[in-house]
Amino acid sequence: MAYDIAEIPLPSRNYTFSYYIVLVCLVAPLWSSVLASWAFVIHSLWSGRIWTFAWPHKFVFAVTLCEVFFSVYHYHLSQHVSGPTPHGPGELIEIQAAYSRLLKAGLASLPEAGDDEESDRPGSPEEVITQLDHDDPRAIDFRNSLRTWFSKAPWSSIKLREVQKWLYWSIFNADLPPLDKISHSQRTVLDEALGLLQKRSGSIIQEGSNPTIQPIRLTLDRVNTHWRPLTYYTAINSVNWFLRTLYKTKWKVLHGHYDGLEYLVRLPKHWDPTADPRPIVFIHGLGLGFLQYNHLITHLLKTFVDRPVLILLQPQISQNIFHPQFLKPMTKYQMANRLARLMEKLGWVFLYQSPKRESSGEHEEEKEITSLIVERNKGVTMISHSNGSYIHAWMLKIYPSIVSRSCFVDPVTFCSWEGDVCYNFIYRPCRTGIELLMRYFVGTEIGVANLLQRHFDWVSNSLWYDEIPNAQDPSKTLFLLGGKDDIICSERVKRYLTSHGVRKGLWYDPKGKHGQALVSGSDGHAKILGWLKELDIAK
Repeated sequence: MAYDIAEIPLPSRNYTFSYYIVLVCLVAPLWSSVLASWAFVIHSLWSGRIWTFAWPHKFVFAVTLCEVFFSVYHYHLSQHVSGPTPHGPGELIEIQAAYSRLLKAGLASLPEAGDDEESDRPGSPEEVITQLDHDDPRAIDFRNSLRTWFSKAPWSSIKLREVQKWLYWSIFNADLPPLDKISHSQRTVLDEALGLLQKRSGSIIQEGSNPTIQPIRLTLDRVNTHWRPLTYYTAINSVNWFLRTLYKTKWKVLHGHYDGLEYLVRLPKHWDPTADPRPIVFIHGLGLGFLQYNHLITHLLKTFVDRPVLILLQPQISQNIFHPQFLKPMTKYQMANRLARLMEKLGWVFLYQSPKRESSGEHEEEKEITSLIVERNKGVTMISHSNGSYIHAWMLKIYPSIVSRSCFVDPVTFCSWEGDVCYNFIYRPCRTGIELLMRYFVGTEIGVANLLQRHFDWVSNSLWYDEIPNAQDPSKTLFLLGGKDDIICSERVKRYLTSHGVRKGLWYDPKGKHGQALVSGSDGHAKILGWLKELDIAK
């Protein structure tokens, strides 16, 4: 009988020394500076000492007063993003297809290590979901993975009511009403999904409810944000402005806007689309913008002077709180269509309008526009990091022929249906310094929290193996994973890719952490640059 790892309680973790260092030296000073500003302003006004201040003290008062006003504005934004998600349920057929695929992932008997040579394998096994035995290793692995959505509680402690809540949210992006209030069509869909889940898990979920174990419902749960001072945002945006100016003056980079998209682009004077290497498109992840990705951007601009380089700017996840689109992230179709049209405007691709079809949810943005790569146009090389892999995935789903080469660094788009990224980044209690750094400085920042907790679409953001053109060709597709990644369960992503035959195009560093492959001088960084330098002429 197989050992049931799905019943192992989540082990308790102790706070590490690094946690206290980050808390005392970084988080506490920034967090408490807002309270200190309020205290100083109130004391200065209440005591009347403000009228006796010399100029240095008046300057301090002015700064703290700005912090007070900004904290009110920050609170207003926090309340705004804490409201209900602006998105309703997606296309039911698309959701059901994705749900069926996640149930089939890991169901077929595919060797985890792949074969000696790359071979064609199904992206989603063509198998019927039948009732598995409780001790079937595939059922145990599925139960152990699924319980992540319930904060990794033992599987037997998860009851039917909570599973129905999770399924209803996954399908309809809404809170589960009383079952007798659900329409017949929705109840049918919910019951079918529950039946398939029980077959795949090899278990019958117990009736009743366990209020102590609630499901993770990303777009419905309370948005977790923490305040930070105006000077913090000002410092980050000042550095990013300086770096952007540096790119413009040193590397002749242009700062452009196209239909709501903001980007940087370097266009070599004599670049020939018929003979020279493909353009590089870089899509960054969550964090601090240029301040975080300066090393990679600098190396791209410095090393690849023979081809265009485009850097997509995302103010929503770069802590650019002063940007007018800060809390207005684009949807899948908005982003993919506009980015494709931008590349067409630059002369990198050609698009044609397909026959009109009925749109839903995004109306005109959802018209199907198909990319057309002709002989004198080779598409682009796209590099994405972490959260940027979602946009990368959207482009591959909608415009697969535009992206001729793909480089995924710490991709969160694979196996995202398993919940590890969501739990590790947003819900897991912080116990180490790096976890606290990620949670306070990135995860609980308003723009990031708004994107992840109110605009997340698991169906659109999940990329499947067969949706990647030339996934097994190491010259056209490269995956970089780190074994010590604190966000991604890299072992499961690695297993998913290798079980579908990806071998030579997978670079795995057992000791690598999230983002380490982008650090100048690291092995991963060298791998990325070396892969980009490979012969890049379309056959």
